[in-house]
Amino acid sequence: MMSPRISMTAARFIAACLAWMLALAAPGRARADLLVPMDLVQTDHLKAYGLAYWVLERGETVEWLLNYRGGSFLLPEGEPIERQARLMGVRLEAAGGGDVAAIHSEIEASNMEVVLLETAPRVAIYAPPGFEPWDDAVTLALTYAEIEYMVIYDEEVLAGDLDKYDWLHLHHEDFTGQYGKFYAGFHNQEWYQEQKRMAEELARRAGFTKVSKHKLRVAETVKDYIARGGFMFAMCSATDTFDIALAAHDTDICAQIFDGDPAARDCQAKLDFEAPLAFHNFKLEMNPLVYEYSNIDTSDYRAPRGPEADYFTLFEFSAKQDPVPTMLTQDHVAVVNGFFGQTTGFRKQTIKEAVTILAETEGTDEIKYLHGNYGQGTFTYYGGHDPEDYQHAVGDPPTDLSLHKHSPGYRLILNNILFPAAEKKEQKT
Repeated sequence: MMSPRISMTAARFIAACLAWMLALAAPGRARADLLVPMDLVQTDHLKAYGLAYWVLERGETVEWLLNYRGGSFLLPEGEPIERQARLMGVRLEAAGGGDVAAIHSEIEASNMEVVLLETAPRVAIYAPPGFEPWDDAVTLALTYAEIEYMVIYDEEVLAGDLDKYDWLHLHHEDFTGQYGKFYAGFHNQEWYQEQKRMAEELARRAGFTKVSKHKLRVAETVKDYIARGGFMFAMCSATDTFDIALAAHDTDICAQIFDGDPAARDCQAKLDFEAPLAFHNFKLEMNPLVYEYSNIDTSDYRAPRGPEADYFTLFEFSAKQDPVPTMLTQDHVAVVNGFFGQTTGFRKQTIKEAVTILAETEGTDEIKYLHGNYGQGTFTYYGGHDPEDYQHAVGDPPTDLSLHKHSPGYRLILNNILFPAAEKKEQKT
C-alpha cells in the first residue's frame, strides 16, 4: 500500500503535469500574465480596481477570479501595465503559463469562478450642481481609484442622456420632494434655502409646479433606463426615497411646509407597492419635523454601537451558479464595519421577495446591502453614507481614502463599478 507521503507526492506531480499540459494547450498562454492579488498582501485594494479599469480602457481583457485570494484580477503581461501598477502603488505578482493553469485548475475544483471583463463601463454620477465631491462615498472611491466619470443631473436625465452610460450612481438624493427632511434642523441655514430654491427652479424649467412631481419623473426615467439594460447603484437616502417616490406616483405625500399644500389624507392607502424596485408594504413617516421617510430605514431604532462593535456580514454565494452576487460581495474579509447614514440599512420585512440580500447585520432585521433585477438591467442598494466615516454629519471633513486603501466597505462600492463589464457577457449566454 502506498504511503501517505508518496501518495501526496504523486498527487502533486500529477497536478503539476496536468497544469503544464493545460498551459501548453491553452491559446494565448505563451506569455506570462500578471496577478493582482486581492487578499491581505495587496498594497492598495482600492486602486487595484482602478488598474483593472485602466487595462479595460486600453482595449485589453481582464479575468476576475471570483473567490480566489479575495477576488483577484489576472491581467495580460506588459511593461505599460507594470509601470501603471507601480505608479498607482498596486501589488502585482508574475504568473507564468503553468501558474495560470494551476490557478484555473484550483478555481474549477472550488467555489470559485473566472469572469471575463471586456469593456470599461461608461460611468455617470447623478448629483446636483455645486455638489461637493467629498460628500459622496462613490465619488470619493472613483476619484481615488482614478476611474473617470461624468456628473449629470435632472436636466440631462430628462433629456435622454442616460443612454450614454452603462452605470449610474445616485448621489444621496431625496426623490420625494421633501428636501431631505432637513427642515427641523436646518431650514434657517443658507445652504438649505439655496438647495430648495434650486430644486424649485429646476422643476419650473422642466414644466412642473412641484419638486415632488419633477423628481418622480426623474425616478421613472431612471427606472426605464434600468429596464432597458442599465445598471444603477445607490446609497443612503437615494435608495428608499427612490422607491417611495415611485410608490407615491398617484398621491401627494409632502407636508405643506415642503410644497405649499397638505399631503393627501389617504396617501398611505394610495401607495402603489408594485412600482418600487426593492421595497413594499412600508409605512410613511408623515411628520415633517421627523428626520425619516418611512419604516424602511433602520436608523431610528439602532443606537450607535461604535465602529469597533458595529459590523455586518457578507453572504457567501455559489460562484458558478450565482456569479453576479458573488461579484458584488468580493472582499478580503467576510465581516465589514458598519456605518450610519440618513438611510443606514433596510428593514427586512419591507424588502420584496425577489430581491437578493447580499449582507445583513446579524442578530437584527437590518439588511445592509441588496441587489435585484428589473427588466434587462439591475439595481444595487447599499445602506449608509460613508464606509469610513461612522456617523457622518453635515459639514464633516472629507474622508481621505489614502488612509483607508484597504477599506472592505469601499471595496463593495468598487465591485459595482466593474460589474457591468462582466454582466453584458452574462446576458448573452
